[in-house]
Amino acid sequence: MPYFYRAPGPQALPVPKDARTTHSSGQSFEQLRQECLQRGALFEDADFPASNSSLFYSERPQVPFVWKRPGFWQHSEWLDVVIDDRLPTFRDRLVFLHSADHNEFWSALLEKAYAKLNGSYEALKGGSTIEAMEDFTGGVAETFQTKEAPENFYEILEKALKRGSLLGCSIDTRNAAESEARTPFGLIKGHAYTVTGTDQVNFRGQKIELIRVRNPWGQVEWNGSWSDSSPEWRSVGPAEQKRLCHTALDDGEFWMAFKDFKAHFDKVEICNLTPDALEEDAIHKWEVTVHQGSWVRGSTAGGCRNFLDTFWTNPQIKLSLTEKDEGQEQCSFLVALMQKDRRKLKRFGANMLTIGYAIYQCPDKDEHLNKDFFRYHASQARSKTFINLREVSDRFKLPPGDYILIPSTFEPHQEADFCLRIFSEKKAITRDMDGNVDIDLPEPPKPTPPDQETEEEQRFRALFEQVAGEDMEVTAEELEYVLNAVLQKKKDIKFKKLSLISCKNIISLMDTSGNGKLEFDEFKVFWDKLKQWINLFLRFDADKSGTMSTYELRTALKAAGFQLSSHLLQLIVLRYADEELQLDFDDFLNCLVRLENTSRVFQALSTKNKEFIHLNINEFINLTMNI
Repeated sequence: MPYFYRAPGPQALPVPKDARTTHSSGQSFEQLRQECLQRGALFEDADFPASNSSLFYSERPQVPFVWKRPGFWQHSEWLDVVIDDRLPTFRDRLVFLHSADHNEFWSALLEKAYAKLNGSYEALKGGSTIEAMEDFTGGVAETFQTKEAPENFYEILEKALKRGSLLGCSIDTRNAAESEARTPFGLIKGHAYTVTGTDQVNFRGQKIELIRVRNPWGQVEWNGSWSDSSPEWRSVGPAEQKRLCHTALDDGEFWMAFKDFKAHFDKVEICNLTPDALEEDAIHKWEVTVHQGSWVRGSTAGGCRNFLDTFWTNPQIKLSLTEKDEGQEQCSFLVALMQKDRRKLKRFGANMLTIGYAIYQCPDKDEHLNKDFFRYHASQARSKTFINLREVSDRFKLPPGDYILIPSTFEPHQEADFCLRIFSEKKAITRDMDGNVDIDLPEPPKPTPPDQETEEEQRFRALFEQVAGEDMEVTAEELEYVLNAVLQKKKDIKFKKLSLISCKNIISLMDTSGNGKLEFDEFKVFWDKLKQWINLFLRFDADKSGTMSTYELRTALKAAGFQLSSHLLQLIVLRYADEELQLDFDDFLNCLVRLENTSRVFQALSTKNKEFIHLNINEFINLTMNI
């Protein structure tokens, strides 16, 4: 699964005119259209060919489809999806989405663009109505369980419909066998219905709250009270029936009493074009910030708070609420966490992960919070639940202040890209706490004159003379021999073997004279570093196994003077860790040597070469770690 580097920090909310080109040619729709006009040929999409691979990824078609010509927001950015107009048919009829009018093709073409975006038509199978609603509008979703809905639920639905929000509803299934099963009242379990209206009607001296629902099949309707042919309509005059657009046609759309709706349907999903759709009458301009991130096994996939040892390694986003709501003492905001590309990755066995988030009061620190913080501090707010949906969203009201928002999967070690959107009524400031890179290495100690050396230093000089030989300089080969001999005797660390290349890198780091060898003072500085690094390794070997977990690497490297971004940590894990996400000491040593070499080269280049200033230390380490 690919994870791409992105600049840290919040991103501006894109608009449709900024849609990113998705065609492999790099051309936009207008460019491709112009090219076809110049060639006098109809467009054929090589990215999404008219073949079986675009229909299914796990099975072969059961019938021979014929592709005929009739005669696309995702993850918080608008995408320009280019398709040709060939559609899959069987016996001259469209196989998938189609209109009642067989000469109308806009819905089938829109479906094809959506299928291309997700990899195949099969990838569109199942899931939540809200996914498509968000993808086609760029809106923000909220879900209500009808049995637990607020008392003013009917008013919420009325307001949402008046504001142009999209509403869907469904009946839960307990197992696969219940999917698409029909109830005695004519409703289909696990089926995506649309809410198209609400109204009230006078019935025997009482106001009855009604709700209008549509089955997208265009048939199969509710057969209970207030259904198309129910006796209740006989008590309603023709003018009132006309106002309510009541008909007795089996067209898939029907009225039902709101109390029956709550009793028979389990879930209502609302997609608001802006979060104010369900608030009071005044329409506000909501501030929106977007963070794109990744959970990567071994570095940022820490799981939920139940897993304290790894939870703190998740991405951390600082949220500063600076202004109270009008006339209020708190700040309103909505957090929507979305896992990306799970439909597209279905063909590789990926399923929806169980996701959620927690919000903590931020201490007076401007850094990634460590394990101890979460050991002793409770969250101020969190998502209602961790659930295996594409997106989890909730509204919150908190006092002004600084908070840390932590998106995560429920289980640790699970990988996915995510998009985090924060909507606030007043301006909120957000910052990625995982993008900072800072190098703070101590200056090497000045050499002690021979006549002032302690007894221990004199013994070390004698050891150096034995290793170096007559030329009193240690070569890479000599360093390889002595390091492997010394480190293999240490029983409390796991150590494979340092290679000659690793020893050359060490000499490159410590060689101030430029002769490719280590003189006594250089060798002594390195030996002191080595002892410090061994002590660090043992300190962060939590289970005393002789290895270090990659989840402890961030803290260990910081103790060594390296504060790295999550992306750099991911690169280090990929390069140095084993399949069990553990590092032996030689891996840890190689990592530190490479980091120190990189930081010293960067410092030298940025001092001498003015053209180098535009490249920061984060980008430079990123570049060298990929070599």
